[in-house]
Amino acid sequence: MPSPTSPRLAALDGLSQIIGEGRMLSDVTGDAAWQELSPPERATAQRLITDTLRFLGRADHLLTPHLNRHPPLRVMNLLRMATVELMTGGAAHGVVNEAVKLAGRNRKTAPMKGLVNAVLRKITAIDASAWDTAPDTMLPKWLRPKLAKAWSKATVAQIERAHAVPPPVDLSVKSDPAGWADKLGGTLLPTGSVRLTARGQISALPGFESGDWWVQDAAAAVPVQLLGDVSGKRVLDVCAAPGGKTMQLAAKGADVTALDISEARMTRLAENLARTKLPARTVVADALTYDDGCFDAILLDAPCSATGTIRRHPDLPYVKSHTGIDDLVRLQRDLLNRTLGFLQPHGMLVYCTCSLLREEGEDQIKLLLSQSDALEVVRPNAPGLDPAWIGPEGGVRLRPDYWPESGGMDGFYMAVLQHKSSPSRA
Repeated sequence: MPSPTSPRLAALDGLSQIIGEGRMLSDVTGDAAWQELSPPERATAQRLITDTLRFLGRADHLLTPHLNRHPPLRVMNLLRMATVELMTGGAAHGVVNEAVKLAGRNRKTAPMKGLVNAVLRKITAIDASAWDTAPDTMLPKWLRPKLAKAWSKATVAQIERAHAVPPPVDLSVKSDPAGWADKLGGTLLPTGSVRLTARGQISALPGFESGDWWVQDAAAAVPVQLLGDVSGKRVLDVCAAPGGKTMQLAAKGADVTALDISEARMTRLAENLARTKLPARTVVADALTYDDGCFDAILLDAPCSATGTIRRHPDLPYVKSHTGIDDLVRLQRDLLNRTLGFLQPHGMLVYCTCSLLREEGEDQIKLLLSQSDALEVVRPNAPGLDPAWIGPEGGVRLRPDYWPESGGMDGFYMAVLQHKSSPSRA
């Protein structure tokens, strides 16, 4: 019988809290029970949760024909988790036995041990091809129609397929990305990020302790590239934590001020700067009340729904909802208007969000331009940008279904703004 702190039990508890209570995975993994697990056990439990959430649609598709009706949520989650394990290479005997034991631990689920055993033994007889062709986990009902309207139902299906692929690890490096790609056995992406092709402990890789690189999704690394040469320029990074873009700017020689309202998140940013030995001024303050003169360039990575990061955070559909989106849109608009006031007449501002929603991206820029004749969008210029990613308003739209052959990317929107009197960037 598994110990009270076994990875499978921790994962089952976590799944029930995420799906049933809307808790974030990061909160679940901070619970006291998780601290009793060893680091490898915690990693196993977290992988079980993320894999189950990522493949929930496929698991339910295989389970439904063997259930007269859905059992209570905890039992259903146990069946889902075990099904994902079985269909992704888990040893049938061990997975089924452990699932039955877990069902027997709880007095409410113990009467269903027979059901768990019978259903999972049927799952073990299913051919692997049925798993590969099963429907992917659908986006939440409040989000899916919005994206279908913005693009198409076929595009939404492609995004859902991309979400079913465990994302690779991308790195931003201080210098010599081709050399680091070779040294780490990775791939140099067209936009300059290094994509790792093998999984393992990140902190054990060459270059981590010496601070030569940091983990950052390839899409998240593009906004800084849009600012061009920032060497020697005074740059403000708004909503900067945990610091990936701050480190990019510092590595390019900018005089960076990193601004964030969260002291806890800024502590993490400071730790990242210390590891990479990169200089930046850090300020904990509200950007809506902050005032420290003007800057040559500004990067505003505005708070958003984070719907573009579901491929990395499959718990988000159970945590987020349409509630609060309007408030976020208003905050983004306020931050955009406020930070434009910090911009030197010759300067450029990059507005970006890790959102798939047009109201947090394209629509913000269209509204801004309709309200001001003094601003314009600069045509984006950065390595590896596909012209097809550039929208009619001049912004860059990245989606999870891009680069499907190499592992995809997070969803992002970004646009470069400047005053019309400013000389265009070469």
